[in-house]
Amino acid sequence: MILLRRLNGSEFGVNADLIERLEVTPDTVVTLVDGTKYVVAEPVDEVIEKIIDFRARILATAEVYERSGATPASPLRLVPETIEEI
Repeated sequence: MILLRRLNGSEFGVNADLIERLEVTPDTVVTLVDGTKYVVAEPVDEVIEKIIDFRARILATAEVYERSGATPASPLRLVPETIEEI
């Protein structure tokens, strides 16, 4: 998630992975993949930097986790494989 500000100054979080496009009209308009639009106070360059920082933190965290030698959790299953698991 990245934090953005509406034109009235209130902050809200946006899932950066759901951003489809950014427009300058002259305000910055953030359009999500479902068509939802938000007009935000930040310039486009700043929104892009927030997205880059967000993704960089994810990659850095993944690298730290990988170097720690921790074993990943078992995958989740919605349906038991055997009757004994019920």
